[in-house]
Parts: sequence; structure tokens; C-alpha cells
Amino acid sequence: MPVQRLNHAVLYVRDVDRSVAFYTAALDFTVIAAIPGQAAFLQAAGSTNDHDLGLFAVGADAAGSSAGRGAVGLYHLAWEVDTLAELRRIRDVLSGLGALVGSSDHGSTKALYAHDPDGLEFEVSWLVPADRLDGSAGMRTVPLDLDAEIARYGADTRGGIGVSVAPR
Repeated sequence: MPVQRLNHAVLYVRDVDRSVAFYTAALDFTVIAAIPGQAAFLQAAGSTNDHDLGLFAVGADAAGSSAGRGAVGLYHLAWEVDTLAELRRIRDVLSGLGALVGSSDHGSTKALYAHDPDGLEFEVSWLVPADRLDGSAGMRTVPLDLDAEIARYGADTRGGIGVSVAPR
């Protein structure tokens, strides 16, 4: 049986409390369990996982990740949202937090990119529903015009789940 989806991610961070404050503000995660100053387990709104994100403190003197800059390692995780309205809301929150670093139209996905307080990158994306793919949305990276995508698909259209692929 193949892997179905990512169940949770665990990150090493300098300051758990700072990271908890960020992820609860930026992505509406809720703290499920915590050991103050040491670890926290967070759940995404509407999730049925016991946790979606684990955070473990390694201390203020920890070096930043050099993954992709001379070292192997994870580039980023991508969190899905259900609607373009939610993607727009999160864009505005991330902008307000000074965390938004980019946005891209990848054809079948519309994506935001941000950095957490430790500089770890993550993506928040909306997937075009498979029945709305018309063959012109092949894999690409171009600037995202979120207002145009909302006009095209509707602010409250539920996105695809997992990877959007055209029906066969």
C-alpha cells in the first residue's frame, strides 16, 4: 500500500515558545501538549491528527540550517488550505508578521512561501480541483496573481486534496 500523505512534521527550533506563538498566529495551529521551554505539539484547525507539528527546543545558540547552501536537508514543508479565500487570509497574516517571502503559481497549485522565526521555510498552498484542470496548468513557476485566481476559480471553491491531477 503506498504512502498517502504527510501525517506530521517535527522541527528543531531555538525557542519553542516563540515558535508556538508564530505558528498559532500564522497558521491557526492549537497547542495540544507542551513541555514549557522544551517541546510543543500543535494541531491544525480541522485536523484529525493527534498533532500536525512538533517543535523541540535546541537553544538560542543553535546554528541556522544550512540545508541547500552547502548541506543536504529538508527545503520546506507544504501545508494545504481548502479555499483561495483562506490562502488570501494567510497571505495577509504572513505579510503582517513579516514572514512572507514569496508566492508562486505552479499551475495546479497556488503557493505562498514564508520563513518562521528560525528562518525555516514553509509553503501554504491551494490545489486546483482535478475537475477544474484544463491541461494548461502543467508544472510551472510564475508569479502568483491571487486576485486573478480568485476571479477564475472563486474565493470559496474547495481545493483538491493531495496532488491535483486531471481525471483520466
